[in-house]
Amino acid sequence: MQGQHAQFDYDKAFSRNIGWVTRDEQAILRKVRVAIAGQGGVGGVHALTLARLGISHFHLADFDSFDVHNFNRQAGAFMSTVGRPKAEVMAEMIRDINPEAEIRIFDEGVNESNLDAFLDGIDVYVDGIDFFAMKARRMLFNACERKGIPALTAAPLGMGVALLYFKPGAMSFERYFRLEGQPEQEQYARFIAGLSPAMLQRRYLVDPQGVNFKERRGPSTPMACELCAGVMATAVLKVVLRRGDLRPAPWGMHFDAYRQRLHHTWRPWGNANPMQKLLIALIRPVLRG
Repeated sequence: MQGQHAQFDYDKAFSRNIGWVTRDEQAILRKVRVAIAGQGGVGGVHALTLARLGISHFHLADFDSFDVHNFNRQAGAFMSTVGRPKAEVMAEMIRDINPEAEIRIFDEGVNESNLDAFLDGIDVYVDGIDFFAMKARRMLFNACERKGIPALTAAPLGMGVALLYFKPGAMSFERYFRLEGQPEQEQYARFIAGLSPAMLQRRYLVDPQGVNFKERRGPSTPMACELCAGVMATAVLKVVLRRGDLRPAPWGMHFDAYRQRLHHTWRPWGNANPMQKLLIALIRPVLRG
């Protein structure tokens, strides 16, 4: 059977997950509700990977539409989707995997007026918004802290991924990054340092002109976005099924496929750590450059 003649069956569709998860755990995943802000480079591939894991309830937010410059890394970017809203396209792709999926679309992105609705009933928040959207990111992570929602970010760095987990009751996003009251450029410097204490990607940037913070532009690879999705979906699984250890901030994990290196980082006091202060001082002139 092909196309519209095929009949969807949840248990059959996700049966190949069984073995790495139990049938009871798959039933739990089916009921999990995930919020993903941003449906571009990492957010879109997060959504599809979590859908293939069998998660069936999503809140998807993005105010943007697909364009040709998204083609190198964004899961929903095709000639057929240019000009179409990202959240709408990704919702269609999820439903093409799981027609039973329940999806709420927030096509204006997340703002103060819809923040509570976006996080309503959510089991875990997955960060996928643009690097430069610092105000929205802070709003979301701070709201998750208030509401006791686990929140994760997986950053595509070079040809690798850096994961941070903000667990309710542990170190918060704000305590870790120390962004409050800082000017925009300083927030970017602190965010980079906090995401990537190991800075494994710094040695193989072959064209520095690809990075321009004044124009809010930076390079990203499809390999990094795919790595982010695998690491993120695994972290989500561990959180919602309560399986195994997932160290929250100030612990972090950075894997770089290009250099074939894995670092687990620990920065007590977050960006107030002396090592982080030194790293931030090194990053500042690069951002001004």
